[in-house]
Amino acid sequence: MKIKNKKIERRLKVRKKIRGRLHGTLEKPRLSVFKSNTCIYVQLINDDKGETLVSSSLRALKISKNDLAAASTLGEAVADQAIAHGITTVVFDRSGYLYHGKIKALAEAVRAKGLKF
Repeated sequence: MKIKNKKIERRLKVRKKIRGRLHGTLEKPRLSVFKSNTCIYVQLINDDKGETLVSSSLRALKISKNDLAAASTLGEAVADQAIAHGITTVVFDRSGYLYHGKIKALAEAVRAKGLKF
């Protein structure tokens, strides 16, 4: 698939490389992040069975802003849901996004709530 936007093309290339190395299991699921212009989506995925264990987004939390504070709130909510399901460790999949800004805020909030990467 050829995309004209170099930034998106680079992200998809990095994402493919990252997904080759990361694999989530039931005990240690993959924490996958997707960002759009208006929302951030997070899922905990068991790659062995191909099922989503926990998912959340800014829309699900009814947060209209897409900023650092909202990303932190989303990270805390996902961590709470994961701990409620008995998950304590995850594999962080940033999906090719730079570890900066909203992705970093989300990851630090998840760590602060007690999940280990």
